[in-house]
Amino acid sequence: MSDNVLGSSVATILVVDDTPVSLRFLTTTLEQAGMTVLIAVDGPAALELLDHVTPDLILMDAVMPGIDGFKTTERIKADGRFRHVPVIFMTGLTESEHVVRGLEAGGVDYVHKPIVVDELLARVSVHLGNARIARGSQLALDTAGRPSFAIDRDGTIGWSTPLAATIIEQLFPDWRLQGGRLPPLLAATVQRLRGDDVAPGAQASLEIGDSIVEFTLLRCGSDGQRLFRLTETREGDDERLLAERHSLTSREAQVLIWISRGKQNREISEILQISPRTVNKHLEQIFEKMGVENRASATAIAVGTLSQ
Repeated sequence: MSDNVLGSSVATILVVDDTPVSLRFLTTTLEQAGMTVLIAVDGPAALELLDHVTPDLILMDAVMPGIDGFKTTERIKADGRFRHVPVIFMTGLTESEHVVRGLEAGGVDYVHKPIVVDELLARVSVHLGNARIARGSQLALDTAGRPSFAIDRDGTIGWSTPLAATIIEQLFPDWRLQGGRLPPLLAATVQRLRGDDVAPGAQASLEIGDSIVEFTLLRCGSDGQRLFRLTETREGDDERLLAERHSLTSREAQVLIWISRGKQNREISEILQISPRTVNKHLEQIFEKMGVENRASATAIAVGTLSQ
């Protein structure tokens, strides 16, 4: 719908409020702005609803009987599925400690009651846009073959690209992202890259079955968050990739791998248990198929292929 505050896509907003008058007002306001509205009358109802649907944004009443909005938000944000969903608190509380408490619980903003429609829609629009940009960036990392995740200062998973979560679930079938923590074996490896003296680019790896899992520290945030790239390789993956990408035989791909690792012909002949003359013949075929003249060019192309 082109005339809503969100542009061309329809946003789904979860409104959590125990006051019928507020629910009617907010539902009418948001629906007239072109959004889809879900309603929960208390914290437990909101948590139950989130087991079935993930909204784009949550409007949370701070003061409710039973589980208040602060505690409800803490529970929502403890679930990795909803870390990316912005929560805006609605409250008549104006003391600074209430604002701080809301932000510490995981909220991104406050609107004060009685709610001003234009202010509410402006804040909703801004936070939806920011959330979609952040989510799009995470998905773009997956699309580019860069499964990544972020670890907060206390060791919890701040966010994860879908592909990174899938890789970890395949390695550890009982693990789920919503648990908020990496499997202990992976957490211990990542811990080696979380020191204040560890610079971006540092790597750590471990073997799990026939897989080698490698973590690369990409960025250190000022808030203590660390961003990592996750790479899983299996025995023979590099060989298959080079063979497929450059139309090589399996043996030619093996020779190319060792060339890319700086090995000379005699060393390759010993590793692969073939004669140096045979290595030379394979190199001739490799150069022809890759359209290059020498091993330096072939190495550069091979390294580029494998780094993707």
